[in-house]
Amino acid sequence: MFPLLFGNIFYLRHRPMKTGIATMPLDYGKCPAWLFQRMQRLMRAISIAMIEELGSEEFLRRFSDPVWFQSLSCVIGMDWNSSGTTTITLGALKEGIRGLEKDLGIFVCGGKGKTSRKTPEQIVEWAEKLSFAQSLADNLVYSSKISAKVDNTAIQDGFQLYHHIFIFTKSGKWTVIQQGMNEKFGKARRYHWLSDNIKDFIEEPHTGISSDFKTRPLNLISKESRKNKEISTELVKDGYRTLIKDLNFLREKETGQYSLFKVGTSSNLFKINVGHQKILEMPGDETLPRLDGDLNFAKSKYLEKILYQVHEQQPENFEQLLMTEGVGPMTIRALSLVSELIYGAKPSYEDPARYSFAFGGKDGVPYPVNRNVYDKTLDIIEKGIKKSQISSKEKTFALRRLQRNFL
Repeated sequence: MFPLLFGNIFYLRHRPMKTGIATMPLDYGKCPAWLFQRMQRLMRAISIAMIEELGSEEFLRRFSDPVWFQSLSCVIGMDWNSSGTTTITLGALKEGIRGLEKDLGIFVCGGKGKTSRKTPEQIVEWAEKLSFAQSLADNLVYSSKISAKVDNTAIQDGFQLYHHIFIFTKSGKWTVIQQGMNEKFGKARRYHWLSDNIKDFIEEPHTGISSDFKTRPLNLISKESRKNKEISTELVKDGYRTLIKDLNFLREKETGQYSLFKVGTSSNLFKINVGHQKILEMPGDETLPRLDGDLNFAKSKYLEKILYQVHEQQPENFEQLLMTEGVGPMTIRALSLVSELIYGAKPSYEDPARYSFAFGGKDGVPYPVNRNVYDKTLDIIEKGIKKSQISSKEKTFALRRLQRNFL
């Protein structure tokens, strides 16, 4: 698997780096302390070697790539298809470079569970130590918050975020690596961001997405969802009373064949006239996964309260709407459904994944291998392994994993 793909990632050094999503089985096990200690040493040595050879910004670019990251985790001893690939590898990175951050120019914030929610606080602490301008510190905190909000709310794919890592440099460049879980299917999905690639936080911020598990999500980061987002914003900004009437109408129709939790194709739609409103199209197949707390119309008073609060804030665009306090998946999906079913502005329901680990570059798909860059990167990682403070036997095993997974 990885022998086919790894070369492509190095070739991308001469192209916009591919970032995106990786999906893997959910693993509830713990990494043994003896193994994690060795992973820390190995990650420290590899990080030092990479930054010495490539610089801190290229270090970010490599970590922002889901396949490169997956391969690196194999080298330090993780199973390629474990959700721990994300949490353990990034934990080893954070602990491995602890005390060396200023020398390396790399700062790692966040983590798993409750620690993930401390990410903004940790960013501010580092910003103060580094004497960052307030505007730069604020931008870094905002980037951390909106990347989490987008992947948890603008993309509603059934994966609840539980892990968030924000890595940045002294120049303010950053990458986000975060992971969500779907306990029903026993899967975890990893989301990668890179600041250099971000033109718009809410329109296709991920590129080259990899996944072997497809869903039917509400995908509001797609270009096809642009009109749906515009109308959603207009509804809360200008037409609160009309919006509530529309919601009440949809509640009445949320039974039987008119279930709002169905998404279909134009060949199988029910059409209803809604007085002075446009045609209401009610799809009839392909049930969407229902998320916890998502569009529970029994909690209508709560939903209406949030919508009123958002209306009072008068968001200028969908990004401001998304970042309004209290706005979550339930609110966004309610607005999206009204925009689609009442006003005909359909969002995308396509999974944003683009290709899976099954495709590679051996035959030039999706990219040909650049051997010079490939060999140079292997050399850097080999140097890192040899510099690490682990036993000769452990170094031998790490080099074998490198050869098995990369060559």
